[in-house]
Amino acid sequence: MSKFRSFEEINSWQKSRIFNKKIYLITENSNFKKDFDFVRQIRRASLSISSNIAEGFERNTDKEFIYFLYIAKASAGEVRSQLYLAFDLEYIIKEEFEMLLESITEISKLISGFIKYLSQKL
Repeated sequence: MSKFRSFEEINSWQKSRIFNKKIYLITENSNFKKDFDFVRQIRRASLSISSNIAEGFERNTDKEFIYFLYIAKASAGEVRSQLYLAFDLEYIIKEEFEMLLESITEISKLISGFIKYLSQKL
């Protein structure tokens, strides 16, 4: 298992928690709010990242943790794709898009690095 005592210590979880809040706040704007299904989908995908990091950690085996980290990484990809659509539909402005894209890309890279680290221990 990793050197962490709790999932709250994991950098990718911490950053995804902050990202979740950004997604919730940005989807409250009037442009986004009118697209209820899209709001629910991007929020669920965002929440899936931190939730899967936490759930995988609590499984207490590196093999299962890695599995859940892959799910978290896939959810990050889903959010990234949805951000492009949100920008294309003008639900978010360029600055918001770039900020969110940078954040989710960083989270994805952190998860990838963690997967690599844990995989080397198997």
